[in-house]
Amino acid sequence: MAGPPPGPSRPDFWRSPLRGPWLTSVLGLVLLAGITVLFVTGLLSYAAYNPDLSAVNDQTPDKGWLGFYLFSWPTSPYWLYRVTQGVHVTLGIVLVPVLLAKLWSVIPKLFAWPPVRSVAHGIERLSLLLLVGGAGFEFVTGILNVQLHYIFPGSFYRLHFYGAWVFIGAFVVHVAFRLPKALRAVRSGPGEPAPGTEDAAGLVSPRPAAPTISRRGALGMVGLGSLALLVVTAGQSVGGWFRRTALLAPHGQDPGSGPNGFQINKTAASVGIRPSDIGPAWRLTVRGAGRQVDLTYDQLLALPQRESSLPIACVEGWSTLDQQWSGVRLTELAALVGLGTDTPQVFVESVQRGGSFRAVVLRDNQARDPRSLLAVRVNGAVLSRDHGYPARVIVPGAPGVHNTKWVTRLTFGEQP
Repeated sequence: MAGPPPGPSRPDFWRSPLRGPWLTSVLGLVLLAGITVLFVTGLLSYAAYNPDLSAVNDQTPDKGWLGFYLFSWPTSPYWLYRVTQGVHVTLGIVLVPVLLAKLWSVIPKLFAWPPVRSVAHGIERLSLLLLVGGAGFEFVTGILNVQLHYIFPGSFYRLHFYGAWVFIGAFVVHVAFRLPKALRAVRSGPGEPAPGTEDAAGLVSPRPAAPTISRRGALGMVGLGSLALLVVTAGQSVGGWFRRTALLAPHGQDPGSGPNGFQINKTAASVGIRPSDIGPAWRLTVRGAGRQVDLTYDQLLALPQRESSLPIACVEGWSTLDQQWSGVRLTELAALVGLGTDTPQVFVESVQRGGSFRAVVLRDNQARDPRSLLAVRVNGAVLSRDHGYPARVIVPGAPGVHNTKWVTRLTFGEQP
């Protein structure tokens, strides 16, 4: 009467001879290191948006104390976001086989009987539920975002942000309960304890099937899976020739060859840019300190043209090699309205009518960097429509969506 009901709650239901504390602990320690890096790089990714600067930058309102770590995102080194976000996305995909193997190794624990034995056990079980659910949610939404499949309701940034905090809370509780036991299990080696003992942790089958592979062999298979994912993913962040190997990179976003032949996320057509929006009637409005200057395209070209060699790096993990941009420094545009000495923050607006990130506020350190341009050419050619013709912002170290395309208005020193 007091025993478990028939089915997965009974220990002899699970017959794999591979399950045990050693295999689970090795996989867990790999995830401990990997998820720690993912969490830190995820926080950096959020900080890179300067979400505390303006509501137009913040896709996660009411974050409260969850934004305690925010700081002014630097412009040097200019490749910082490219590296941190590339690591975040690539490592997340590489860890998928490890995560699946870890979940497989602890399936019997999910059906342990009785479900709750004490208050401490109940807390651990709740953390396990949040851990498994949070891990699945974060990895699935992250991978869908990499592939530009926004099939989930609401903003990816908001969902992924709050999901990450729920997951990491459960992760910390789980680590606090399990880390000492995991370290002991790894030190004891792959030989598993007798089923039913405390050291077996409910993972060792009392009626195992005949083995077809060793535990070390199983780890090797997981490692090969992660290596294969690394090979078909990392090229989107490394760029250059290696991009050909990035089979899991988003497809259909390559604008072709030539000076403008590097990846994009949003085409002009996809966000409703009409020919009249960027035709002869287009004007660049520069505002600040109570003054306003309107420039035609030819007048913008007549201003001193500067050059910057900078990549584009996006939250989906892909990035380009350094592209040679030319245009007018933001500081020199600010000088047109008398704000060139100590250039303040700038509110950048696009002719794009809808969708996310049609506008952004750049911090003063970003506006003052001499490499920050309102670019009109790239690699010696006029910007294509899909790359932001007639003018786009390019800022060192900023996420790709903050390099606003189809710019029509710059407002210096005023909050939107």
